[in-house]
Amino acid sequence: MAEITCTRDIAAEPGAVWAVLADFGAISGWASNVEHSCLMSEQAEGVGTVRRVQMGRSSLVERVVDWAPGVTLAYSIEGLPPVIRSVANTWSLRETTRGTRVSLTSRVNAGPRPPQQLIAEIVARRLAKASETMLAGLDRHMAKTAGAGR
Repeated sequence: MAEITCTRDIAAEPGAVWAVLADFGAISGWASNVEHSCLMSEQAEGVGTVRRVQMGRSSLVERVVDWAPGVTLAYSIEGLPPVIRSVANTWSLRETTRGTRVSLTSRVNAGPRPPQQLIAEIVARRLAKASETMLAGLDRHMAKTAGAGR
């Protein structure tokens, strides 16, 4: 299994950051690498909530597996090539003196053998680039939202 964490400090309260992340179907409104997103489940929050995201030619299904308001949002990602056994993203929030430290951890399992582990590392590196884009988009969105509230 490969694991990569990207972190960004955002000048916003954890509750405000959580509100954006918890609007699970609206990620395309702030993540520039997500062209379209929508909920696929009747429920809009909590474990079991499902969304579809369109990223380029890839359509992925993301299913919430951990939901701790203001602290953690984790989801599995389905729709990647079959060589990838499982992928999960975990958003973690921690209050700082200047706002919120947001971490996005991607875990990729392609299997136990060395060639499979190499594939997992490559996929994790690609996911890290997407994570950096999402974190930057979240930061921009929070700054814009804070500016609009003044």
